[in-house]
Amino acid sequence: MAEPMTDARVSPLAHLAERMRAAAVTGPRGVTLTELPFRTMVNLRADPASEAAERLAKTLGARLPDHCGHTTASGRHTLFWLGPDEWLVLSRADGAALTAELREALGPDPGSVVDVSAHRTTLELGGPAARQVLEKGCPLDLHPRAFGPGRAVPTTVGQVAVLLWQVDDRPVYRLFPRSSFADHLGRWLIDAMAEFRGPQVS
Repeated sequence: MAEPMTDARVSPLAHLAERMRAAAVTGPRGVTLTELPFRTMVNLRADPASEAAERLAKTLGARLPDHCGHTTASGRHTLFWLGPDEWLVLSRADGAALTAELREALGPDPGSVVDVSAHRTTLELGGPAARQVLEKGCPLDLHPRAFGPGRAVPTTVGQVAVLLWQVDDRPVYRLFPRSSFADHLGRWLIDAMAEFRGPQVS
């Protein structure tokens, strides 16, 4: 009898998993770092004023964000603005199936639908000190008056290009670096968390 198939994929930061766990800090100055690998991500290109864009939005069940920093969401999908005619779809759906649906929605119109799930990984940074960690290497103003839940922008963190998304106000951030730069970013974040590992009050 054939052996059941197993997922043999290795995430870009699997080798740093233990170091990320060890770097976690609890308490009022706490911060944690975790990789969320193998998430479905699809890059879209289309004229935002076209019927194709309307069809893509209908397929996703959410309008395509129309300004830098804006996100929209519906069900399993979250959409991020990358440029005037470019978006990233983060989804809990199967990548191949979603890509096929979106290519059908695009039809013969100018544009593209590309599964980029293997090109990026996801790092989740959370806790009371998460913003202070990011501020060590991010040029953005991350104060709540300028950057809050639901905002997502292309930027750099530790000199690595990422899409930075603030998920909620705890705060929790998700960073989407290219897989080839994930090791550098992971190590930079671990080092940036070090100052918060002072004596913890039990």
